[in-house]
Amino acid sequence: MLLTIFNIFYVLVAIAMCVLILLQRGDGAAAGSGFGGGASATVFGARGATTFLSRATAILAAVFFVLSIAMGIYLHPVANPNVDLGVMSGVGTSEPAKTPAPVAAPVAPVKTDVPAATPAPPAAPTAEKKDAGKPEPKKN
Repeated sequence: MLLTIFNIFYVLVAIAMCVLILLQRGDGAAAGSGFGGGASATVFGARGATTFLSRATAILAAVFFVLSIAMGIYLHPVANPNVDLGVMSGVGTSEPAKTPAPVAAPVAPVKTDVPAATPAPPAAPTAEKKDAGKPEPKKN
């Protein structure tokens, strides 16, 4: 019952915050007032609307944060072993399994029908000329 009341109030505060934020003028609104657009009178006076909307938004934001923290504390599960955590229910409840040290055992070679690759013989050194591809100079 208490959670339902929190949720309803939480949604109403969030909607009211959205409306108040959208009613406020942005920074670009001051540029239009130089051309005669900002001369309109308001219900709250020349600067009264800005301060009222800013303060109302700040108060609603504070209520929103307080409700968020209160709901988080209220819904925080108590350390109860009967709580179903799904896949993660077994994590952290027992000691990790001890793995035995690896034992070095001789490994027998695997027999296959494919002959082993033989290394290629080293390439014979070739005598390359320093001026390969150029005609030899004529002797007089």
